[in-house]
Amino acid sequence: MKSLYTLLTYAARLDKAGIRLLRISVSVILIWIGALKFVPYEAEGVTPFVANSPFMRFFYHHPDEYRQHRNKEGEVSQQNIAWHHTNNTYGYSYGLGLLLMGMGTLLLLNRANPVLGASGAVLTIIMGVGTLSFLITTPETWVPDLGGAHHGFPYLAAPGRLVLKDLIMLAAGVVLLADSAKGVLLRRSSGV
Repeated sequence: MKSLYTLLTYAARLDKAGIRLLRISVSVILIWIGALKFVPYEAEGVTPFVANSPFMRFFYHHPDEYRQHRNKEGEVSQQNIAWHHTNNTYGYSYGLGLLLMGMGTLLLLNRANPVLGASGAVLTIIMGVGTLSFLITTPETWVPDLGGAHHGFPYLAAPGRLVLKDLIMLAAGVVLLADSAKGVLLRRSSGV
């Protein structure tokens, strides 16, 4: 029993290390996925989400035509690639990639300047809310009715399962914002 108590005492002190690890983890995810937005398959993969979003579809020139121009991951169809160029699929994705990499970088700069870390955390929260809205706006997030008994809500298709994971990013953003805010207040009270 004493060894369990010792282990729990040690675990209770992991909060600061846990927040640092969380900050690094979220940053790695944002920077990595942001960099992938410059690769055609990833740019094309976000098309259903953007095209169906009432808040984002204006980024595309032909949002209602995306279904007939979808490539499978790794597939090369010059006709579809040409359509994605005219649709602004790649231009939007490049901008999103830069934003995601910038968010990850802001989070990593927290130690140097917690205001920058707080900015990255706020953007992560906004991203989490925005991404979760795709569960409402994107039909592909739910299993379609193709004759099976399990379709529609609550049966998440692969894109829906991917989107649902942003609950974790949203929660991480809140934790990181609180940590950054503490850093800002600490610096302010110490006159730094």
